[in-house]
Amino acid sequence: MIEELARLARRDGPVTVLKQTRVLVVRAGDVVVKAHPPGTDEHALRARLDAAGNLPGVMLPPLGLERLDGRLVTIWPAGEPLTMADVDAGTTPWEEGGRLLALLHARRAPAGLPPAGGPSRLPRAMADLAAAGVPDQVAAPIRAAYATLPQVREGGALTHGDWHLGQIVRHDGAWLLIDPDDLGPGDPAWDLARPAAWYAAGLLDPRDWERFLTAYLAAGGTAVSAGDPWRELDGRPGRDRPTGRDGGGHGGAGGGNRPTTPPRPWCPPV
Repeated sequence: MIEELARLARRDGPVTVLKQTRVLVVRAGDVVVKAHPPGTDEHALRARLDAAGNLPGVMLPPLGLERLDGRLVTIWPAGEPLTMADVDAGTTPWEEGGRLLALLHARRAPAGLPPAGGPSRLPRAMADLAAAGVPDQVAAPIRAAYATLPQVREGGALTHGDWHLGQIVRHDGAWLLIDPDDLGPGDPAWDLARPAAWYAAGLLDPRDWERFLTAYLAAGGTAVSAGDPWRELDGRPGRDRPTGRDGGGHGGAGGGNRPTTPPRPWCPPV
């Protein structure tokens, strides 16, 4: 399928496989082609692509949607992702991430757009955890944290649904959000949940958390209160995020509380 995806790019240049899991992502020249998982809802994906295409300066716009061997394939301009050089230079774009999320949350979700996909993944993640035979000493804190989550708060704000630093790229000199697969109306606090959980677990340097949150609020972000952001994050979405896709934070962030000891040095996810 890699060769077929490269042909869909209709570009000359080297072909590189960027990701090969449930999705297959291939770069060919200055274009990136993504084969979505089998069974992806075409109506929902089209609606999300249309929404992304109408967010100039906020989200990378798609170039097209194709079908290959029964799978939906999206085509995108190639962007420059965060690198270890950014981390080493202290230029990790936390401010840009906060600003872009604030701009996104300021938009009303278009009519007919499916709900943000993040909350719906939680039951599936817990089912996967149960089926994986994870040792109880690892799984028990995750189940305990999951059991305390309140009902998902609905909202009309446009939210990303799966935000982390891997979801922004530089394109034509500007940072933009990518991956609208979970884009939709929802509680904007969910988009802040992953960095909040990392900070609460001591995995994110407090200075980086402050950079991110300050930029978010300065750009008009409405997900959290300026005086006490933990009113929205503590015990709400921030409690669940290490239990979803991010493996390293299983034990520490279960309660979502502010760290009581100096955080450990932060390392970027791979």
